[in-house]
Amino acid sequence: MKINVKGAIVPNNEKWIYDLLDMDATSPNDIINALPSTNEDVEVIINSGGGEVMSGSEIYTALKSYAGNVNVKVVGVAASAASVIAMAGDTIEMSPTAQMMIHNASTLAYGDDRAMASASKMLNSVNRGIANAYMNKTGKSEQEILDLMNEESWMSAQDAVDLGFADSKMFDESATRLVANTGHMIPKNAIDKVSAMMNKTPEIKIDVEQIANKVIEKLEEKEELSKPQNKVKHKFFF
Repeated sequence: MKINVKGAIVPNNEKWIYDLLDMDATSPNDIINALPSTNEDVEVIINSGGGEVMSGSEIYTALKSYAGNVNVKVVGVAASAASVIAMAGDTIEMSPTAQMMIHNASTLAYGDDRAMASASKMLNSVNRGIANAYMNKTGKSEQEILDLMNEESWMSAQDAVDLGFADSKMFDESATRLVANTGHMIPKNAIDKVSAMMNKTPEIKIDVEQIANKVIEKLEEKEELSKPQNKVKHKFFF
């Protein structure tokens, strides 16, 4: 079953506005209601630039809690909150043309210095919460993830695979050959060599002059044998 995560990630009570304007958006209820009760495997298709952090967190949690297998495919972009949602996949694939982006949370705040300090403290806490999703997937430390978030890191499909944010690139035909076998297999390069030898047309070298000389020699021998023989009479003495 396919579930789309497209457009802005928005709270449930704001989704109707996007529907009214015919704009792509995804709310937590969209995902929760789409998850099948049969616990069958689901494929989550992501193309989203992100949105509201807590809505992204709720979607991540719903997918992570789902009993069936969740295969995430990033087909366009998985940025900000959408990249957090992507981390819920048991497997994460990215189109070779797709991008993933992680960065720090942001907010609007007003008030005195105490209000600004409180907002800063809240953002630091949110960043650490977001980092947990990335840490669980990549195995990286909190500081490594926070450093990447501080830099607003954009990743190609290959970058995401190399850093552990994705498992594979879609349509990758050069993937390593995986073998589950307790016996012995002939190495691939050996098979290629044997195939090349079997397909090669054998070269047969013919020495025409040598064959011609042999034929002439045989003909001369035959001609010599066909000549009449002179008989010699022996003399007897008495």
